[in-house]
Amino acid sequence: MKIAIEIAVVVAALATCAPLRAQDIPGIEICTVEKTMERRTSCLQSNVEFLQKTLNKVTSDYQQKLNAARVQVEALKSEAAALHKSFDELQAAQSKMAEDIRKKADAPPAKDAAPAAAAK
Repeated sequence: MKIAIEIAVVVAALATCAPLRAQDIPGIEICTVEKTMERRTSCLQSNVEFLQKTLNKVTSDYQQKLNAARVQVEALKSEAAALHKSFDELQAAQSKMAEDIRKKADAPPAKDAAPAAAAK
């Protein structure tokens, strides 16, 4: 759909340049001014060839952009997976640390610790 809009814009822009009619400059020409059928046919064929070349170029450009976007999406997916793994590791370490602290708090005081505290 977007390519069709761009082609329409290219065609409209080139149609406004019609007074610059020169045979060596490719573009859209107004073929109704030609008197003979052969010249009209040739003019129309020239327009078709120009539009096909333009369409192929636009398609190629968008395909390159699409491929670059796909590569970027894959890189972002890999980065997101690595970040998710790091987050899971940090969360597991935090849970383990909290569990260790809870065990230390729940553990009865060591027998050696009480006399040392009283000696001070």
